[in-house]
Amino acid sequence: MFGIEFVPEEPAVKIGYLAKLAEDVGFETIWITDHYNNRDVYTTLAVASLLTNRVRLGTGVTNPYTRNVAVTASSIGAINELSGGRAILGIGPGDKATFDIMGIEWDKPLTRVKDAVSAIRALLARERVSQAGMKGAQLKFNPGRIPIYLGAQGPKMLELAGAVADGVLINASHPDDFKFAVPVIRKGAEKAGRSPDDVQICAYASFSADKDRAKAANAAKIVVAFIAAGSPENVLDRHGIALEEARAISGSIAKGDFKSVMAGVTPRMIEAFSIAGTPEDCRARADELLKTGVTQIVVGSPIGPNRESAIKLIGKQIIGK
Repeated sequence: MFGIEFVPEEPAVKIGYLAKLAEDVGFETIWITDHYNNRDVYTTLAVASLLTNRVRLGTGVTNPYTRNVAVTASSIGAINELSGGRAILGIGPGDKATFDIMGIEWDKPLTRVKDAVSAIRALLARERVSQAGMKGAQLKFNPGRIPIYLGAQGPKMLELAGAVADGVLINASHPDDFKFAVPVIRKGAEKAGRSPDDVQICAYASFSADKDRAKAANAAKIVVAFIAAGSPENVLDRHGIALEEARAISGSIAKGDFKSVMAGVTPRMIEAFSIAGTPEDCRARADELLKTGVTQIVVGSPIGPNRESAIKLIGKQIIGK
């Protein structure tokens, strides 16, 4: 199963066009990122819902800090209604650096996410909710059943996903990351008395496909640079990447020296933090991930050197295989 991520850096109608193209070539899920400095995620999902017929439509991912959870429940409920029951709510703890810029305190992320999932589920069931800081909130319409997926990285959030979520979105591209993550998710499910098979596991991967392997790898470099710069030391160690290499890239990013950023990205980093190469290369990596317990490959930025061509190529030579 393949999904695809779109960042709404362009008008919603353009993203809607790309969503329709993705649907036509065989993608099953469209994920739209939620960042305050891009177009609104729910507006974009609304347009995509009107231009598509089959694909599932998800937030990839929102958070409980920038929006009150009652507003989130109302918004995703409206998308579910508009799309004929195709909505998925992806929610996670978000990014502290972004919240710092916005002046929002990033407190108790595990508790905030756990409480948000519980409250949103109750709101979607039209219950009167007095949790997550609310005092009797209730929706006035019936949005229907909406799966909730958690964006998770660390072991505590992964275990929580196994305990409470319908699925988990993990920003990773390498099988070794899932060999670590999948058992933690399964442990969380089992401790909660659930079947681990009830939790869908999505590899939310930096992806770059092109018939030219070098072009595909080069297109992935800037995304890989940011991943490497932001990765904790234990993840870098897992992939044999020196902390000094990642710090050098981080320093170049801070200076705005993107020539040095690109030069600092090594083949090992591209291998660790992306799925990049020819269709055959990408399909081989996807198959490796599926063997670890992954149930959905999400094709994330950059998608390829040319996005539209890459979507068609992925549909024909990767999904179609």
